Amino acid sequence: MNPLAGTTVVVIGGTSGIGLETARQARAAGADLVVTGRDRSRLDAVRDELGAEVEHLELGDPDGVQQLFRALPSLVDHVLVSGSGPIYAPIMEVDLEEARRVLDEHLIGALRVARECATRVRAGGSLTFITGTGARRPGRGLVVAGIGTVALPVIAATAALELAPVRVNAVAPGFVDTPLSARLLGDALDARRHELEASLPIRRVVGPADVAALAVHLMLNTALTGATYDVDGGQQLLP
Repeated sequence: MNPLAGTTVVVIGGTSGIGLETARQARAAGADLVVTGRDRSRLDAVRDELGAEVEHLELGDPDGVQQLFRALPSLVDHVLVSGSGPIYAPIMEVDLEEARRVLDEHLIGALRVARECATRVRAGGSLTFITGTGARRPGRGLVVAGIGTVALPVIAATAALELAPVRVNAVAPGFVDTPLSARLLGDALDARRHELEASLPIRRVVGPADVAALAVHLMLNTALTGATYDVDGGQQLLP
């Protein structure tokens, strides 16, 4: 009934959305938690709700990533990395410094975490990255998001070979009804929800719990490594 009992799960970016829901599901499955985030009030809320050890962390901070893992008292069992999301802007309008920051956090940050996991995650444990599917098709404003969408599965597959027997996978959600989606869409959020409810094969919008359930499954299923798993309700099947 508690398949993660006796394990330690580190959730990087675990104070909102998919990261927070994964932390909740891992805790319900019996895991001890270490949760990182940027916002102190949210970290305090996660500590109070889940009994987690919480740490402030900027994924783009090399020293911070190293210090997080070196401060852990022993080997951990599973690590999930959930970033702050991409930026959307046409090439001629994109803020290049902001693009640099986002890509450094999403991609170089993934490499930083993978390096630490090589020595700080037990054999047979797991490292899971959250990426996305929305930018796999070319579209206006998707250049920065598309780079991350294409590159992170390559990082996961390569790390699965180089970090073995630690298992490494990626989870690629489509649209997920999260605070990040609400912030990006603003007043267009309800229209997007209604559109997806009508068009997706599952006839509902994907939520954080759907993605978190897969993330927890990847922690538990020791046959899975080196792959990227879509959680999009069939969104990519649509024209």
